[in-house]
Amino acid sequence: EVQLVESGGGLVQPGGSLRLSCAASGFTFRITAMSWVRQAPGKELEGVSGISSSGLSTDYADSVKGRFTISRDNAKNTLYLQMNNLKPEDTAVYYCASRKTYGIGIEYAYRGQGTQVTVSS
Repeated sequence: EVQLVESGGGLVQPGGSLRLSCAASGFTFRITAMSWVRQAPGKELEGVSGISSSGLSTDYADSVKGRFTISRDNAKNTLYLQMNNLKPEDTAVYYCASRKTYGIGIEYAYRGQGTQVTVSS
């Protein structure tokens, strides 16, 4: 059974940082492209960042480029999202997702339960 468990969300002030983690199990993580997607209140699901199975290729939505960094540890079956200089518009539920192909779109294969990120003063 595929399991994706996110952690690391919380309340942070504008300009602050958070690091999200996603523990993966039930599939061969090291050969699977992964991504982060988010859904803000009242808005559609949005692709945030994607990473290839090796970690050598990454991509970001324009709204987070230069502020967010996606990474993975294939030895630990864990995906990360380092979020710096957070803005109120980053407030959303963030989901870890496994993919059939590398990319940042919302056409994922499986998705976790999500972790809430709230950016507010």
